Amino acid sequence: MRALKGFGFAAPFFAGFVLTFVLPLGYALWESLFTTRNSGLGIGGQTTEFAGLDNFTRGLGDEAFWVAVLRVLLFACVQVPVMLLCSVVMALLLDSVARRTAHRFRLAFLVPYMIPGVVAALLWLYLYSPRLGPLRDAAASLGMEINFFSSGMLWISIGNLLTWSQIGFNMLIVFGALQAVPREIFDAARVDGASELRIARSIKIPFVRGALVLTGMLSIIGTLQIFNEPVLFRQVAPETVTKDYTPILMIYNQAFDSTDYHYAAALSVLLAGVAGIASFLFYKLTNRRPA
Repeated sequence: MRALKGFGFAAPFFAGFVLTFVLPLGYALWESLFTTRNSGLGIGGQTTEFAGLDNFTRGLGDEAFWVAVLRVLLFACVQVPVMLLCSVVMALLLDSVARRTAHRFRLAFLVPYMIPGVVAALLWLYLYSPRLGPLRDAAASLGMEINFFSSGMLWISIGNLLTWSQIGFNMLIVFGALQAVPREIFDAARVDGASELRIARSIKIPFVRGALVLTGMLSIIGTLQIFNEPVLFRQVAPETVTKDYTPILMIYNQAFDSTDYHYAAALSVLLAGVAGIASFLFYKLTNRRPA
């Protein structure tokens, strides 16, 4: 009876997991096994035929897709550590103030995450704008000429946007992990003469290691699926943000511009595999226990 009650509490999660993950993935796998062919030299109608693994073979040999995947992975290798470092610093600072004050700052830090992604991207597009935005004028006043939409600055611009929008959520997870650490450990360390910096480095950060691994995995998966920002940046820098600039952008164009839904489904499955492998490797590398 107790097990049945426990399953009742878990049933909504499993139902949502099946409806939002298992079924869409199964449908994508099914669609990827077919292809659409035109008859009569393109004049006749279209027929859907079973293609087996042809779409996956095509995807594995698609250089543009793998270049996009590599581009996003290299971006994640820089943006994710910077974002996690900022989140940890903010969580440590928040943990050092009084609890009543911490609640106020916590809400303020979380505001950027509460703003929808498209709205945040539009906001930063305005700030980056060479005509209306204040950032370029501020740089010019310092004697620097910066084009935030150039090929050399584009990933920095997107990385700044993502860090600004995600830092509050990850800070909240790390801060929650810090709250679970017994306060007596800190008091004992202070009695032994440890400074606040030493306590943060030797006690607090090791205690939140699990939270950092979790947020790192979620950030890697989210970065591989980056879509809103490249789509909007493409409107102002189409020569830099091409239609295959990121994997999701390429999949979107294959599905809705080229109307090749079956190949787009195959690329989606391949991208899911890449995200799973990247997350697994990250977990293995960061969750190793010291000898």
